[in-house]
Amino acid sequence: MDMLSKRQEQLLKMIVENYIKQATPVSSKQLCKKLKCSSATIRSEMANLEEAGLLEKTHTSSGRIPSQKGYRYYVDNLLKPRKMNGEDMLNLQIILHNQSLELSDCISKSLQLVSDMTSYTAVVLGQASHDNLLKEVNVVPLADNQLIMIVVTDKGKVEHKTVTLDQVNMNDVKKTVDLINKLIVGTPIDEISTKLEFEIKPIIGNYVEQHEKLYDVIYHVFDDLTHPDINVVGKTKFLEQPEFGSIDKVKGLFAKLDDQDLIKEIKQDNSNNIEVYIGSENNIDSDVTVIKTGFKTKNEEGTIAIIGPKRMEYDRVATLLDYIKNNLGGQSGKEE
Repeated sequence: MDMLSKRQEQLLKMIVENYIKQATPVSSKQLCKKLKCSSATIRSEMANLEEAGLLEKTHTSSGRIPSQKGYRYYVDNLLKPRKMNGEDMLNLQIILHNQSLELSDCISKSLQLVSDMTSYTAVVLGQASHDNLLKEVNVVPLADNQLIMIVVTDKGKVEHKTVTLDQVNMNDVKKTVDLINKLIVGTPIDEISTKLEFEIKPIIGNYVEQHEKLYDVIYHVFDDLTHPDINVVGKTKFLEQPEFGSIDKVKGLFAKLDDQDLIKEIKQDNSNNIEVYIGSENNIDSDVTVIKTGFKTKNEEGTIAIIGPKRMEYDRVATLLDYIKNNLGGQSGKEE
């Protein structure tokens, strides 16, 4: 795309930022005083920006709004980092510096806070454990035929799941766990389901009586571990956005946010930079923007993202995500 003149860039920046704040088309009259130009000059430059595909008309107003191409030019060429205000920083610090919180809770609470502060939807995708090897499996009996199955990987990742086993002897459970620890420790997590099917299932009946029920439970525990954890926070925030006033539009968007396979496509690329996907650039919906980044600590990695209207506070969201990434556990973003 050809670069704009300094005045055109100033004009586009003002139109984008006015529209972000007000959610109404921007007219030439609103810009005259700030730019100290005549209304005719502003209209002429707005027409040039529209011809370049950076602005577009609406059916209900003589003003202009940014197009997807306009937002992209703004993000790539005009966006400046916004310094985080003290209140936002303090609220996030209370969560991020709370040593009693598990990392997953810390991330979820941070994104819930960001969702509340911005009125956008937040998403966290934990990393699937493809590069983790099984180190150990343990079980802890609970009351009422329940037990906790604990899976530990070589990278220190610990997953646990509470399962119910009716009419299954605890000794059979322990024998099965011993068998797993003997035969498949050292196996990559994403290969365990296959090993269970072809190495454990054929022989488990030789060791335990209720082997079918027990095998099914263990198989599903490991199968769950091979998929990334997905948490969508603040989905209903879209109801606060004027662009999503149509019931059908909101229903369609909610269905997409509930589609885990679709949400998985947000997953971070190799780069841990802040990445911005506007409209048709993302796989969620052509009317939204997705801003995402990766996080990495000693034992965890994944992706955090904010989803909102294309009329999003890009500078504020990028600053918030960057702050969270760099302050998770005091390590995230530093182990690149």
